[in-house]
Amino acid sequence: MSVGESTAGSHGRSNHPPDDLPTAGRLLAIDIGDKRIGLALTDPLQTVAQPLATLTRRMGRRFPFKRLKDHLEAHRPVGIVVGLPLRPDGTEGGRAREARGIATRVAELTGLPVVLRDERMTTARALDAIRDLGGGLKGRKQEIDQLAATILLQSFLESRR
Repeated sequence: MSVGESTAGSHGRSNHPPDDLPTAGRLLAIDIGDKRIGLALTDPLQTVAQPLATLTRRMGRRFPFKRLKDHLEAHRPVGIVVGLPLRPDGTEGGRAREARGIATRVAELTGLPVVLRDERMTTARALDAIRDLGGGLKGRKQEIDQLAATILLQSFLESRR
């Protein structure tokens, strides 16, 4: 199973063909961090993304595939969007290579189509959204990771329209 790539263009539109993932059925997004992995899920019509869960891992530990598999079995997505953490200048570093490896492994383990999407600024946008709503950030790290995954997934949905 191969991993496709969708990158945001100058106007947030996808530069990749829109048919990489099925257009009906739930999509799942994975926003990979060093300690936490945010998950988000669409509705079956792929209209809106919503926060799903936060997976945790200890620094330097492997990706928690078993816990991800539990969510995949429970929600039966038809495709997966994995955040690609590019550097501010758009180049790839170690975190992007790790995300590519995880995306490949998820595709192999699930048989589902997987697309990588530029995730720059998703966490910053999540933090801004919480602040805009008048919320503090203390004790909300898991919510932030889920919201970042939701922003990633909603951006992907909007790029297909």
